[in-house]
Amino acid sequence: MTILGIDVGGSGIKGALVNVETGEMLTKRFRLPTPKPRTPEAMSDVIAEIVEHFDYKGKVGCGFPTIIKKGICKSPGNLDPSWLGVNVEELLEKKTGLDFTVINDADAAGYATMNYGIGKGKQGLVVMITIGTGLGSGAFFNGKLIPNFELGQIPYKKYKKIELWAAGSAKDREDLSYAKWGKRFNTFLRYVELIISPDLIILGGGASKDFDQFKNKIKIETPVIAAELRNHAGIIGAAAATLHKAPKV
Repeated sequence: MTILGIDVGGSGIKGALVNVETGEMLTKRFRLPTPKPRTPEAMSDVIAEIVEHFDYKGKVGCGFPTIIKKGICKSPGNLDPSWLGVNVEELLEKKTGLDFTVINDADAAGYATMNYGIGKGKQGLVVMITIGTGLGSGAFFNGKLIPNFELGQIPYKKYKKIELWAAGSAKDREDLSYAKWGKRFNTFLRYVELIISPDLIILGGGASKDFDQFKNKIKIETPVIAAELRNHAGIIGAAAATLHKAPKV
């Protein structure tokens, strides 16, 4: 079965057609910049443009960079404040005329990794951390999704949330080396380990492809590995969510 998966990020919105039985991307990724300001109207227009690009008429899965509960945005995250309280599924369905399943973007990336990637068959509490504009996190217990684990929202010192200090965007913004940024990221992982004691942490997102450049800065006891699906995981997992009915709770 072929499903369109869309991954909404702070800097770019990407889509591709996916075989949800195998987790294989059937087309090249099509990417458009995330508009500024990141308002519901502007971003839904870009998502509709991606749907039109593929001339697609079926169900759509969408990974979204905020807390999503029953299709509704519960926190604007790094988006425009006007997203708060918006039913994202209804908005995109009205914009495109198609049936949308919208889940948190880190949940989508984790869902792909746990079903098709390096996390398949892993038991216990497994946490997927996506490194990008923010620090997304998806949690799975014995392979079952626990939605909306937003560990990047933990307050830290003068920062409202630790992702402002330790995400990939902070590395780029402050022109940090991987050595310096890796120490910050390790601090974040220490909090993750302290709060939820996971059995395994899997890294995804843009920086995961460079794991070798900062893995020597990771000093926690929990095993930490990089996901092989990387930037494709959000697209693949979002598409698969339409078939497997990821919980909207």
